[in-house]
Amino acid sequence: MVVLNKIYTRTGDTGDTALGNGARVAKHDARVTAYGTVDETNATVGLARLHATGDMDAALARIQNDLFDLGADLCRPDMESDATADYPPLRMDDAQVSRLESEIDAMNADLKPLRSFILPGGSALAAHLHLCRTVSRRAERETVKLAQVEQVNRAAVKYLNRLSDWFFCAARHANSGGADDVLWVPGANR
Repeated sequence: MVVLNKIYTRTGDTGDTALGNGARVAKHDARVTAYGTVDETNATVGLARLHATGDMDAALARIQNDLFDLGADLCRPDMESDATADYPPLRMDDAQVSRLESEIDAMNADLKPLRSFILPGGSALAAHLHLCRTVSRRAERETVKLAQVEQVNRAAVKYLNRLSDWFFCAARHANSGGADDVLWVPGANR
């Protein structure tokens, strides 16, 4: 378990930080950017939870925990040495992706098909879930960018891809099952 007795360490004062394997990299490194954006996603989920209750709050709590798992996965670049590590690194798995897919299917089953794009908004919860969606899309882009130059767990990329879809369906669900979605009207203000 992690023990944080002192919050500042001064080890990053020169612009670098430690990865989960102990290697030091620049704070603007693609891997740090990827898991930093996952952390931003998690913070937006915390804001959404201020407006969530019941099953939605429980689902968002699970997602927040998954996002910490994802950050732990992304901060360990040495996947080829997982089997020989002192302790097994935490990696995302396909079961986490499948759970999101099942939840998306369940939410989407109650929603009417869209005939227009929707604008981020509606209820406070829906607006926050749309913010979660856009930040998670950025986390996905950063992770895919990282995967172009370094090894990344494929389940991590799949999870982020499904997560933004989850937030989209959840936002519609939070807008009275889509009845209160704010529809885009192309060219309305010309």
